[in-house]
Amino acid sequence: MGCGIAEVCVASGLDVILSDVSANSLERGLEKVHAGIERQVSKGKISSTDAKSASAHLWGSITFDDFVACDMVIEAATEDVEIKERIIRELDKVVKAGALIASNTSSVSITALATKMSNPGRFIGMHFFNPVPVMSLVEIIRGIETTDATYEATMALATRVGKTPISVKNSPGFAVNRILIPMINEAIFVLQEGLASAPEIDAGMQLGANHPVGPLALADLIGLDTTLAIMEVLYRDFNDSKYRPAPLLREMVDAGRLGRKTGTGFHSY
Repeated sequence: MGCGIAEVCVASGLDVILSDVSANSLERGLEKVHAGIERQVSKGKISSTDAKSASAHLWGSITFDDFVACDMVIEAATEDVEIKERIIRELDKVVKAGALIASNTSSVSITALATKMSNPGRFIGMHFFNPVPVMSLVEIIRGIETTDATYEATMALATRVGKTPISVKNSPGFAVNRILIPMINEAIFVLQEGLASAPEIDAGMQLGANHPVGPLALADLIGLDTTLAIMEVLYRDFNDSKYRPAPLLREMVDAGRLGRKTGTGFHSY
């Protein structure tokens, strides 16, 4: 997600610093952004000249200290509340006074994350969808302390990078994942109960509901660990049994079969 966000930002002419937990991870991330830009050239979406210009706007760093000049920092770590809170606290120490911090969380409370900021008014949710260069939607989520200026600047940024922003209230799963992830979870229950195979379930939803991709293949794309994390947030925060994660989903995650990123999920890649 972070690489995708960086790609659309540099393609829009913005200066971007990409950060990761290690030099090796950062190098892979930078290579992925450059590869994405070249892919746009091969598809005729941008020229080679524009690609070189975009690449020139990208830098890498393994320290948050280099974010001191940034006007906005977008956190795009895994859906682990403790990790996100730690990153936000560290960012708050180094960014300039007027800088905004956004989280790309797909389910965690923006109001709760904002409490880790010295000025919660400068914090907001900016939920992109995967793959970021392809998907046009961004959910913009205000916390209870988010200022109008922060909200307006974030909406403008989403438009600047070619996305269509929608305003969503701060609620577990927000709007899209509140609908989507329980549907995927129900598809996993259907598979678990042996009602149909994974290919049949996906084909059924593609051909019978006109979905562009089946729910199990989509779970593999999202990552089964991320899918489980979102279901756990919904289950915990709503305290409603209808959001109970499917046992098969937990078992797949325990086995390390996380989908596309590991090569095996409900399908093999």
